[in-house]
Amino acid sequence: MSHISILGTGNMGQAISTLATKAGHTVELFNSHDTAKPVTGDIVVLAVPYPAVATVLAERAGQFTGKVVVDITNPLNFATFDSLTVPADSSAAAEIAAALPASRVVKAFNTTFAATLTSGTVGPNPTTVLIAGDDTDAKTQIAGLVTGAGLNAIDAGALTRARELEALAFLQITLAAGEKISWTGGFGIAA
Repeated sequence: MSHISILGTGNMGQAISTLATKAGHTVELFNSHDTAKPVTGDIVVLAVPYPAVATVLAERAGQFTGKVVVDITNPLNFATFDSLTVPADSSAAAEIAAALPASRVVKAFNTTFAATLTSGTVGPNPTTVLIAGDDTDAKTQIAGLVTGAGLNAIDAGALTRARELEALAFLQITLAAGEKISWTGGFGIAA
């Protein structure tokens, strides 16, 4: 089993912590502002808002070397809710991977709400976590965490697919913010 460090103690950090513990992993949760405690997990989950990522990376970049880094962020323009804030040919995950060349970056958990991770369902469907990354072993580790907690995992392809995952999450978040769906709902995948 893995030791997982989760940076961020909000709803998503708590939900992923619960999943990881259920799957038999050890977990340490970090308040993203507490930089005194070093990151020791072999898997690091960035469960902070996208605007905080640059600060987290600057403060802790050396602590991510050789680790699997899971980007769950969605780079939304939170002031207007009308666009993603990364270039059209990029993604938050690609920017994180460029900043952490000695880490194995995976995009996951960004297309699910905390409530659906915790409940394990989206409507009548099991919650599915989409995973993108260039390192097969890293994706397999995250898929194992997800399935070990009783959820479904789908390999969405290379890290370049993170752009589409972020766009899908953008749509889901704007639908929930506009009260067209609930924060306990989302997209379900039936195979």
